[in-house]
Amino acid sequence: MTKLLHAICGGGTKARTTREFNSPDWEEVRMDPQADVQPDVVSSLMDMSMLEDASFDAVFTAHTFERLYAHEVGKALANIVRVLKDDGYLIVTCADIQAACALVAEDKLLEAAYESPAGPVAPIDILYGFRPALAAGFERHACKCGFTSRALLGTLGQAGFASKWAARNPNSFTLVAIACKQQKTEEFMKELAAKHFG
Repeated sequence: MTKLLHAICGGGTKARTTREFNSPDWEEVRMDPQADVQPDVVSSLMDMSMLEDASFDAVFTAHTFERLYAHEVGKALANIVRVLKDDGYLIVTCADIQAACALVAEDKLLEAAYESPAGPVAPIDILYGFRPALAAGFERHACKCGFTSRALLGTLGQAGFASKWAARNPNSFTLVAIACKQQKTEEFMKELAAKHFG
């Protein structure tokens, strides 16, 4: 069975990852620094020392990189690279700050960009963290850096991923990327993306 590390899972399970991961073929290991969400591993992206080298076929993490300082992202990615098998890959989502900044340039900082299940999201929320969550005391949701598609792909390449694919989702102002440790063809990357996202 293939093994998935759901990194910084919060209260979610693989049902909230991708179509491919949400199947019986994948054994999920949930990791989060908050013990109250009952993860399998209590840890953060900055310290994954309790996980063995090359022990996962894939890693999934959503909206976590923007909650790190820019200088911490490289260390987090190095930890992910270490725990991935040689033929393993990472799927990451993060806020699309290029799209958010386009609205800021139109002086729409506080206007709703889209509706989320938790309520309207404005560019200020995308750039700095969702204000209702921060007001409720969830300071760990504050955003400390951000990415455009080009910046995200470049950061993944610097971390040692040989093949990368990324797409923008204008409906939710997010980026999604797939990064493989080994060199893959463009066709392979597109097929992998289709398998996960349709």
